Amino acid sequence: MGLWIVLGLLALALVWLVSAYNGLVALRQRTHQAFADIDVQLTQRHDLIPNLVETVKAYAAHERGTLDAVIAARNAAMGAGGGAHEKAQAENLLTGAVGRLLALAEAYPDLKANTNFQALQEQLADIENKLAAARRFFNNAVSEYNAAQQAFPTILFAASMGFAPREFFDVGEDDRKRLEAPPAVKF
Repeated sequence: MGLWIVLGLLALALVWLVSAYNGLVALRQRTHQAFADIDVQLTQRHDLIPNLVETVKAYAAHERGTLDAVIAARNAAMGAGGGAHEKAQAENLLTGAVGRLLALAEAYPDLKANTNFQALQEQLADIENKLAAARRFFNNAVSEYNAAQQAFPTILFAASMGFAPREFFDVGEDDRKRLEAPPAVKF
């Protein structure tokens, strides 16, 4: 009778272990999917920016420094490493550069009235909203995944089975202060 109890407890422990492992796999997959969603929005953003720059170039040819900074930031963002921290830093530089580019529209009333520029600006605003939502979804997925693997008793086996904590898509303290400041427009 004691043997059956031990075997029953082992079977129950095995079922729990498999269930916990599968739960961690599902949560890890959710973080990968959420990061892929961010990549989709970033790709759309990267594809839109050259059109926006070309439209502004027609009106603000002497603003070459700002336009070059946007292109350089876009290229850096496209070449950023695969980690959330690296991508966040590169995307934050791009956000600042695009903000300076959009601020140029205030200095050129004809540009503000240009329907092509307005359409591009609306598309960019839509992409930024979708990107913010994708970042929130990713950070939520990372939070759930990290909490699940750090909870007892999964913490006892998660690391040994290849489950490592994920980084949040966060700008960091230094960049947050810089991004919250209004863009400086110099003529």
